[in-house]
Amino acid sequence: MKTISVNQRDYAWPKQPLVVVCVDGSEPGGEGSDHGGYIERAIEAGQAPFFASLRENATFGFADCVVPSFTNPNNLSIVTGVPPAAHGICGNFYYDTENDVEVMMNDPALLRVPTILSGFNQAGAKVAVVTAKDKLRRLLGVGLDIAEGNAVCFSSELADQATLAEHGIENIVDRVGMPVPDVYSAELSEFVFASGVVLMESMRPDIMYLSTTDYIQHKHAPGSPVANAFYAMMDGYLAKLDAMGATIALTADHGMKAKHASAGEPNVIYLEPLFVQAGLSDFRVILPITDPYVVHHGALGGFATVYLDSHSDHARAREALDGVTGVEKVLTRNEACELFGLPSDRIGDLVVISTGDHVLGSAPEKHDLSGLKDPLRSHGGLSEQRVPFIVNRCLEADATGRRNFDIFNHTLNHVVEDDS
Repeated sequence: MKTISVNQRDYAWPKQPLVVVCVDGSEPGGEGSDHGGYIERAIEAGQAPFFASLRENATFGFADCVVPSFTNPNNLSIVTGVPPAAHGICGNFYYDTENDVEVMMNDPALLRVPTILSGFNQAGAKVAVVTAKDKLRRLLGVGLDIAEGNAVCFSSELADQATLAEHGIENIVDRVGMPVPDVYSAELSEFVFASGVVLMESMRPDIMYLSTTDYIQHKHAPGSPVANAFYAMMDGYLAKLDAMGATIALTADHGMKAKHASAGEPNVIYLEPLFVQAGLSDFRVILPITDPYVVHHGALGGFATVYLDSHSDHARAREALDGVTGVEKVLTRNEACELFGLPSDRIGDLVVISTGDHVLGSAPEKHDLSGLKDPLRSHGGLSEQRVPFIVNRCLEADATGRRNFDIFNHTLNHVVEDDS
């Protein structure tokens, strides 16, 4: 059997086209979920018959995502098969200490290892990548041989700008038959799935990676009419890919929890005022959830990293957080890197994690919450670590107790062969 090796893990060549799906913010059911899981509630409502069939006849389990439970670190962990300590992407946003600048983590130069996608592509496989937001497109496309015509990589957000030279495809909007969606819409993710079906019909890639946006999950709880309609849409497209003979493996980058009080106001812990009250002046709070798309979360998430001036400041900062309602953990850099597999040169002196019903902010004046028209739902901490792990094939072992970045390994290497 032909195999390739990427980041010291071996992967068998796919026998059928493999479609790996990262459903952004897909809170699963089970212990700790609010109102049950998105997929489970859609099944219960009779709106997800394909998912229902997988729960009965295939692999329908759970895994843990990378902490911080944000989009970029988890998508890159999934496509590299290793944690952020190896690949280097530890947030959507970080503080570059060497250049004293806060930057988005969407530059391919920040990625420290090759992806599984590029490994297969360079070994001769046809690879297609479709992501909802363009912020991920460049990172996911690292190492793909677009020029040779064996790779496609584009985003829904800028689908009308896709070219053969840069993205491996053109006229995708006409081929999909949908207008370019608004970035804050369910249609941005639907365009991903519709593109996947078009590519499977035309290109039939050996490996396809589809990554959605969590706009719906930030605004709508599991089981709500809008959420059920969103998963019904997804269910229909995945059923089409299944009918084309594809192996489908689905996970998520993180879960999603309600982060508001009973009246609907956000439960926010603003860190900067707490540090100022403790007498600290030379510090920097970094919120790695930050990206250009803050309307639905206001840059409020469950994970923050703090840069301090001296060791005495470390102790005072920790004391400032002692007993604060909504603070779950305060860790040193070394503790956080060891516990979560993070790159030490891209993490602050302290890491702060909120409880499942709270979020962390820097200071009130630094967050524009005018776009929050619904009670806040967000992610980033340990409470959003549990994610789905679903495959339309049976695997050799139960799918619980795994990491989301194991999904390529288990789907390519541990499918139970059908002897019929």
